[in-house]
Amino acid sequence: MPLIKINFALFLFLVSNVVFGYVRNNSFLVCYGKLNPNQIIGYSYVILESHYYSIYEIKKIKSQNEKVIAYISLGEINSNSIYIDRLKPFSYGKNENWNSFYLDLNQPETKTILLSMIDQTLSLGFDGMFFDNIDNFSSYGPQSEQKQALIDFLKVIRETFPNHFFIQNSGIQLVDETAPFVNAFVMESIASDYSFENNTYQLRDEKEFFDFSKALKAINKTHDLPILLIEYADNLELFDAIETRIKKLRFDYFIGNINLQTIPQFLN
Repeated sequence: MPLIKINFALFLFLVSNVVFGYVRNNSFLVCYGKLNPNQIIGYSYVILESHYYSIYEIKKIKSQNEKVIAYISLGEINSNSIYIDRLKPFSYGKNENWNSFYLDLNQPETKTILLSMIDQTLSLGFDGMFFDNIDNFSSYGPQSEQKQALIDFLKVIRETFPNHFFIQNSGIQLVDETAPFVNAFVMESIASDYSFENNTYQLRDEKEFFDFSKALKAINKTHDLPILLIEYADNLELFDAIETRIKKLRFDYFIGNINLQTIPQFLN
């Protein structure tokens, strides 16, 4: 390509970043909304809502990224989920922050339906599943009494689908028992601290960040699990502050908006 064209392309890239405020330093992507597959390129991990994509779109996304993973919650069912009618009868209590209902893993029907969902999703061509709400089953979570039911269920999932890639989201207290059944561990908000009460984005207390960092390094070393970080920001200044904190940890990371519905854009 002639030099003048290269410089013009670079100019367009820089202008688009300044005008539209788009920042793309994330090493993986999390999005629960519908994206154009052509936008999803070059990530180490891509975590998506499966029902938005056809087999052909998933195949295209896989050709452009390293691992393409589908979302599922093992602890809750959202009111807007296509599976709400099947799973709500096996739930109790409500998470008002997310308009979702807590699943009862002590009921065999719950696990049967979840296994069917996983099987159906993996058959579309996904490399694996992202297990959300695992922290619900830790000692201070709303489903703490179901901790053993969760661990037993993770073992069943691993035995049923031995060749797929499973990512555990949060539940740091449970990792010693869940590590044999997952391939990577995600932690949300170790550097950032979104307030659901005030709907505000902010940095987490520095000591808390240090404590989380120390614990995650130990998990990475002890269990040889890749660590992925999900952080939340609503402006470029906060994005930069979060990134400055977490880059030195050398973990894959994603910094997005709290609803995780789009590829994030941050403005000055």
